[in-house]
Amino acid sequence: MKVKFLMLLAGLLLFSCKSPEARRPVTQKSGSYINEAVERNRKIVAEEESQIQKIIEKDSTREYLSSPNGFWYYYNTKDTTSTRTPQFGEVVEFDYNLKTLDGQNIYSDEEIAPRTYTIDKEQLFSGLRQGLKLMKEGETVTFLFPSHKAFGYYGDKNRIGKDVPVISTVTLIDISEEPETNQINNN
Repeated sequence: MKVKFLMLLAGLLLFSCKSPEARRPVTQKSGSYINEAVERNRKIVAEEESQIQKIIEKDSTREYLSSPNGFWYYYNTKDTTSTRTPQFGEVVEFDYNLKTLDGQNIYSDEEIAPRTYTIDKEQLFSGLRQGLKLMKEGETVTFLFPSHKAFGYYGDKNRIGKDVPVISTVTLIDISEEPETNQINNN
C-alpha cells in the first residue's frame, strides 16, 4: 500500500513539473480587416481634406493657415500685441459654434453657451483642444476640422454623425490661472 502511494506521489510530481504550453487559436486571422480599415480611413481623410481645400480655394478674402495638427484656420479677430496663449492647467473661457462644411448650423453658440475648460485636463474634442492653444485672449478664429480632429467615427451621438468634418468659430474670452483647490490655511 505504501509502495503504491509512493509511486502515485512520484508520478504526480513527475507530471506536475511540466511547464505550461501556450494554447494555439482554433482559427487565425490574417489582419486583413485592419488593413481594410486603414485603407478606408485614408480614403475618408483624403476626401475630407479635398473638400476643405476646395473651400479654401474659393475663399480668396481670407488667409488660411495650416496647423501641424491636421486642421486649417483663419483669424476673424487677431491680437497682434499679446503673446500669451493658454498653457497646461490654465482655465479658458470661450464661446464657439459648430457647422457643417457647407455652412449648416449643427450647434449655435447660443446653444453651447460660453464654457470654461482647463487646458489638457478635461475632455474636449482634439481639434478644439489644440486650436485653443493657438489663440490669444480676445481673438476669434474659424477652424476647419476634418472628422478625425472633430468627433470622428462615432460622432457626438446626437446631432453629429460619423465621419463629419466641421467648421467652428471660436472666441477666446478669458485665460486665467487654475484655481488652487488644495490650499492650506496658514492662520
